[in-house]
Amino acid sequence: MTYAPDRIYEEVAYVTYHFHWALDDVLDLEHSQRLRWVREIAAINRRLSEER
Repeated sequence: MTYAPDRIYEEVAYVTYHFHWALDDVLDLEHSQRLRWVREIAAINRRLSEER
């Protein structure tokens, strides 16, 4: 199965921006792992915004 390049850029940018991980490290993640980190970051952001 192929994956839309724009979506990969979005996921990688999201993880690298929030966790400051190296680009190569994020690109080396399996797709399912990267999606898991995207969901975890989103959950953290939601909790933080609800606390304000």
